[in-house]
Amino acid sequence: MSANLAKLEAHLATRSYVEGYTPSQADVAVFKAISAAPGASANPHISRWYNHIKSYSSEFDSLSGSSKAGEAFLGAEATPAAEKKEDDDDDEVDLFGSDDEEDAEAERIKAERVAAYNAKKANKPKTVAKSVVTFEVKPWDDETDMVKLEEAVRSIEMPGLVWGSSKLVAIGYGIRKLQITLVVEDELVSLDDLQDKVAEFEDYVQSSDVTAMQRLLCDELFVRLQRTLVLMYGFQIPPTLDALKGASVITSSLNLGML
Repeated sequence: MSANLAKLEAHLATRSYVEGYTPSQADVAVFKAISAAPGASANPHISRWYNHIKSYSSEFDSLSGSSKAGEAFLGAEATPAAEKKEDDDDDEVDLFGSDDEEDAEAERIKAERVAAYNAKKANKPKTVAKSVVTFEVKPWDDETDMVKLEEAVRSIEMPGLVWGSSKLVAIGYGIRKLQITLVVEDELVSLDDLQDKVAEFEDYVQSSDVTAMQRLLCDELFVRLQRTLVLMYGFQIPPTLDALKGASVITSSLNLGML
C-alpha cells in the first residue's frame, strides 16, 4: 500500500516524526510504503523526514512503538468529500488539540506579553533620585569675609546641583561657619567632587563637611504617601522642599507596603 504524500507532507510540516518525539514503528511503516525518495522541491518536509528515518534502517526492528499511527498516512489521497468527513471526525475526537499546537500558541502568547512589557517599560519615565544635603563651610578665622565666601561657594555650577537657603552659625571665638542647603541628583553630583571644588577657594575656605543628607521622595511615592496620610490622619503635606524632607522622615516610620 502506498503512502498518502499530501497528507504526510502537511503532517510533517510541524512535526519531526509520524508519532511522538523519537523514531518509532509508525515511521517505519510509512517509510516502507514510499517506493522512492521523495523530491525535496515537491515534498520538502517528507524529504527531510525520509532521509532522517533512512539513517535508522539497521535499527527498524528494534524501534519502539506501534505501526498503527502510521496507517493514517497509507492509501490513496482522499477525495475532498472524504477529507471533509475526516476533518469532521478529527474535530469530534481531538478535544484538546495537539501538543505542538498548544506549545506554539503558548510561545506566541508569551512573546506578545514580553513585547508588551518591554514596550511599557521603555515608555515609562525614569525616576530621578534626588537628595537634600546640609553642607557646612568653615572659614580660616573671624576676619574672613563670609559674604565673599558664600558668593564663591554659590558660584559652583554642576549638572543636577541646586543651591538653597543658607545661614551663618556661630562656632566660637567670633568665628561663624556657612551652613547651606542644596539639592542634588544622585547620579549626576558627587559630593566629594563638590567639596574639592569648594576647597579651591583657599583664600576663604578652611574646610567643608556634609552634615546631613536625606533622600527626597520621588513623585510617585509622594503621591502614595499623600493619599495614605489623608486616609489615616486626615491631613496633607504641601509639596515644598522642607515638607518633602519631613515626608521622607515620615516614611521611615510607616509601613510603605500599605501605600
